[in-house]
Amino acid sequence: MAKRTFSTFETFLIFLLVMMTGVTVALLSLLFITSGTIENNKDSGFLTTQSPPATQGSSTPQGSTLTQGPADTQGPTATQASPTPSTPEPTLFQNFSGYHIGVGRADCTGQVADINLMGYGKTGQNAQGILTRLYSRAFIMAEPDGSNRVVFVSIEIGMVSQRLRLEVLNRLQSKYGSLYRRDNVILSGTHTHSGPAGYFQYTTFVLASEGFSNRTFEYMVNGIMKSIEIAHTNMKPGKIFINKGNVDGAQINRSPTSYLWNPLSERARYSSNTDKEMLLLKMVDLNGDDLGLISWFAIHPVSMNNSNHLVNSDNMGYASYLFEQEKNKGYLPGQGPYVAAFASSNLGDVSPNTLGPSCINTGESCDNANSTCPIGGGKTCKPALGYSFAAGTIDGFGSLNFTQGTTVGDPFWDSLRDQILGKPSEEIKECQKPKPILLHTGELSKPNPWHPDIVDVQIITLGFFAIAAVPGEFTTMSGRRFREAIQEEFATYGMPNMTVVVSGLCNVYTHYITTYEEYQAQRYEAASTIYGPHTLSAYIQLFKVLAKAIATGTVANLSTGPEPPFFKQLINTLIPDIVDRAPTGKHFGDVLQPANPTYRMGEVVEVVFVGANPKNSAEILTHQTFLTVEKYEATSATWQIVHNDASWETRFYWHKGLLGYSNTTIQWHIPDSAQPGIYRIRYFGHSRKQDLLKAAVIVSFESTSSTFEVVTAL
Repeated sequence: MAKRTFSTFETFLIFLLVMMTGVTVALLSLLFITSGTIENNKDSGFLTTQSPPATQGSSTPQGSTLTQGPADTQGPTATQASPTPSTPEPTLFQNFSGYHIGVGRADCTGQVADINLMGYGKTGQNAQGILTRLYSRAFIMAEPDGSNRVVFVSIEIGMVSQRLRLEVLNRLQSKYGSLYRRDNVILSGTHTHSGPAGYFQYTTFVLASEGFSNRTFEYMVNGIMKSIEIAHTNMKPGKIFINKGNVDGAQINRSPTSYLWNPLSERARYSSNTDKEMLLLKMVDLNGDDLGLISWFAIHPVSMNNSNHLVNSDNMGYASYLFEQEKNKGYLPGQGPYVAAFASSNLGDVSPNTLGPSCINTGESCDNANSTCPIGGGKTCKPALGYSFAAGTIDGFGSLNFTQGTTVGDPFWDSLRDQILGKPSEEIKECQKPKPILLHTGELSKPNPWHPDIVDVQIITLGFFAIAAVPGEFTTMSGRRFREAIQEEFATYGMPNMTVVVSGLCNVYTHYITTYEEYQAQRYEAASTIYGPHTLSAYIQLFKVLAKAIATGTVANLSTGPEPPFFKQLINTLIPDIVDRAPTGKHFGDVLQPANPTYRMGEVVEVVFVGANPKNSAEILTHQTFLTVEKYEATSATWQIVHNDASWETRFYWHKGLLGYSNTTIQWHIPDSAQPGIYRIRYFGHSRKQDLLKAAVIVSFESTSSTFEVVTAL
């Protein structure tokens, strides 16, 4: 029997998977070596605080703001959260040296159809199925007496929205009282560009998402909450180890000409134009048994480009997948006690596509200042996006005729903007120079503000280890300057040996942060540095306030600052919910194209079913998978699940038709490790039904393919 031929898209997916495997192997290579236990340090403990990159008249370092206009930071004032009723805590054993540690993982995938994918901002890149599920991974660490605890959550989504963070904090307060708060909880997005959009409240992101999807928002919030609840329940005494080392061959700088704008003397201190250092925390119980790990490494999860339509966690998620599969032997993906998070860092100008940029039409290099194919003070600006923002990056080009490196506006686009949105003020144009303003988002407020002017930023410390939670994408050199400044501030005030990690895309999204010099080049990252050329300086200035407060034990004197808004009226998704229909004489789940009788390893099983819109399943929070691959065990006369839709070997495609008709294709790419035997594929879905003058209801269905045999040879 001849092997199945692959379509161009499938071949491309396989090629990307091979590249991602290479990157992942490099990422994993350091993780089996650990050294350096983090011991309890009562002077630093788990001190947390928050602070704005800029405020108008005063800084508010705990529960922070980034307001429009100039920022002169002044001394903070103290506020304390009032106690509220809390859920009773499990009894914690106290007489030991180490920490209480809890880890948890939960599904947060949301919609996998009828929604834009978040990251590239490409019109038409909507979800049409699933390659892997998305997970929230939570880690709770507390002192032996249960005090001074912190929560770090790495979430496989594009970025954390402010609305997402506010809702999670509200639910945590309702369940646990003041135990988990704004100042000791960090939510960090991995920055996959293949996750669903629709969970934002600021107009720029709502428009990019083509509306707000409460269905996806609720699914994400519930997944994040569940991961924290699991970690809270599973807390046990243990130890934490820290290690770091370099990973070579896994990344390139995608804006090398911008990097060269940084001073030669500064560049000479580093051997590369990317940060190659990986830093990880390894967590074990008192018996030495592994609990989990958090790894930080600077790389963009864009191994899947903007032609992809399958929801997946990209390269960082693939690293988590492989590591957890290695540690959780015998468990399906997304299951098992061990939790491994590969979190984002200063990835702003870092690409995993190590072959560099090339033109799709010619295959020739487009590695130039425009990527085309044939230190100031702490003053920040009202948010604005420049022309090069619309050009995209080498990892995903824009669809219009914009180029990177643009420093002069275009009369046509300026005129179109002025007629539709109004003219940008002279103040914002002057402040943002040399950025030519395409969208003056900081001066647009209808139907809601287009960008945030209150921004949560945060430092939490664990002994002599500090996590700096930044609300955006720092470039390589920005991250280096930022990290060094915080370390120096700690050292100045009596904490000379602090290890600082930049944890990216935390708590709220504010696009990019370049150096002042890189800003002058106005490539994509600079055009997307929305608060102007001195954004980095503002962040450094106020994070130093936080570091000083931690080192001097004056965190209690920091003000909580204003609360971010939670908008009630949002633009709903532009894609309507319609009733699902099956062809005459057919039912949902009926097999349209059966499996072949026999397959070999390396071939692809493909079954086509009468489908229903997968977004219906996002309303069912208990829904676990769209598919299973099952093997018949003759000894027990039972079917055993060997793969689900979180497995990299499976594909779930949804083909949308007209008037509510659709088909679903399920594929299993048979790995070499598959055992010979009898198999079947099952499909689990939900259809939308609505009778006349009645509310719509979601109805579950399931189906099973014919059996087929996997053999070693034909």
